[in-house]
Amino acid sequence: MTKLIECVPNFSEGVNLDIIRQITNEIEMIEGVRLLNVDPGKATNRTVVTFVGEPERVIEAAFLAIKKAGELIDMSKHKGEHPRMGATDVCPLIPIANISMEETAEYAKKLAKRVGEELHIPVYLYEYAQPDKNRDNLSVIRAGEYEGFFKKIKQPDWKPDFGPAEFDAKRGATVIGARDFLIAYNVNLNTISTRRANAVAFDVREAGRVLREGDPVNGKIITDEHGKPKSVPGSLKSVKAIGWYIEEYGIAQISMNLTNIDITPLHKAFDEVCVKAAERGMRVTGSELVGLVPLKAMLDAGKYFLLKQQRSAGVSEKELIRIAILSMGLSELAPFNPEERIIEYLLKDKSSSKLASMSLIDFAGETASESPAPGGGSIAAYLGALGAALGTMVANLSSHKKGWDDRWEEFSGWAEKGQQYKDELLKLVDLDTAAFNKIMEAFAQRKATNEEKTARDKAIQDATKYAIEIPFRVMQAAYGSMTVIKAMAETGNPNSITDAGVAALCARSAVIGAFMNVKINTQGYKDRAFTGKIIVEGNNIEKEAIALEAKIVELVNLKILH
Repeated sequence: MTKLIECVPNFSEGVNLDIIRQITNEIEMIEGVRLLNVDPGKATNRTVVTFVGEPERVIEAAFLAIKKAGELIDMSKHKGEHPRMGATDVCPLIPIANISMEETAEYAKKLAKRVGEELHIPVYLYEYAQPDKNRDNLSVIRAGEYEGFFKKIKQPDWKPDFGPAEFDAKRGATVIGARDFLIAYNVNLNTISTRRANAVAFDVREAGRVLREGDPVNGKIITDEHGKPKSVPGSLKSVKAIGWYIEEYGIAQISMNLTNIDITPLHKAFDEVCVKAAERGMRVTGSELVGLVPLKAMLDAGKYFLLKQQRSAGVSEKELIRIAILSMGLSELAPFNPEERIIEYLLKDKSSSKLASMSLIDFAGETASESPAPGGGSIAAYLGALGAALGTMVANLSSHKKGWDDRWEEFSGWAEKGQQYKDELLKLVDLDTAAFNKIMEAFAQRKATNEEKTARDKAIQDATKYAIEIPFRVMQAAYGSMTVIKAMAETGNPNSITDAGVAALCARSAVIGAFMNVKINTQGYKDRAFTGKIIVEGNNIEKEAIALEAKIVELVNLKILH
């Protein structure tokens, strides 16, 4: 299983696109590293770059990018709204797949050591890579920024973790670490006042605001018995925030880092800023994401805003994302393209959904061609997807039926379940064809030597087992969708009763068709204990699906007659 880490360096250049391109060219030179996003900001004079790959290759790409940035960016001439201290201001590594945070932190240390020793740039470790918890916070490390670091770096407490204890006037210093996924998110206000924006930022950020006597901005700081400043915490946990004015857009923004979206998700941050801004006489006009966002954050936001409207959240993934974009005004300053901004979409292997992405005409044409795939297994999965989709449609229509306002949550729940079954079955359309192709590839392997024969036989058995498991999953998902279909036939919108009936026919046919594929593939698999268990379970599912379909069809016909 391939280990993947993400790297999100922030370079102190957001205006000169040629410099940015030269830096990203260094990243793209490394084979196996995929550049996902380049997000320059003119007002902040800062570019956030996102790339992903195997750890060793990622840190090589990061090293080359840091080196190039140091050659091209002159920090002594840099101006920008965002806090900064170096040409490569910060370079975090984030675990993505099959790698722990501890391992990722070790790679961060390896990169930091190389940057310090080979490039002679002062480097500070942060978050999980920093063993000293008194200096693991990025904002604490960066306090004083570029202008203040000429003195700060000479203090014993601020000796760099790697590299010289001399501040480089041209390149500055760099912070390298390992952290959880972070969302950089800006909320737009209908004001040009940085002070007013900062007031809202202090209202919401976890650190809150420092207490002062009299004037809340210039008054004397109130301290406790130990001499430490007293503060009032903000309303959002795991959120860092400041206010700034963006000349490029002519507006002030609340600039936030959401460090744990399980604690404070995107939609909660947006809504809370709306509330706090309104309390201070301002209005949120929209927002923008900097860099990439996880799919879950967008889907959760879409569901949240639909449920606030008392609308069914059981809609497609595409529609949930559209609702999230509209609700948070993510396209106010620039178009938000989900294919370019959602990390899972950028990492997705498009060939894995080739069939499910086809038009109906192309899919039917491909099925009718002389190619043996897609065959009966993929068609069974697609039948199941259509059945689940029809059941979901009835649930959504029922949720929004006039006069049924007190039942919208019930039907929204059924619609969400139906969407899950539909999405699973659509994936299985392509997976079934992939399973067939695996068997063909295994049979095509060389068999000239005993070693090759052994390897080929193992490959055939592994592929055959996979080709049994995929249609069995189709059976399970299609049968599972019948719980939604049955509920809709019993309690759903009566005007859609025949849709529930057709859904049941599709689901039952999917189960029977998929079981045919399970049975034929078990004939070539040598583990008889495994195949015997699968056949018994398959027979039970098929029997129950046929019986359940009969009940649903009987109910549908009774309702049609009455």
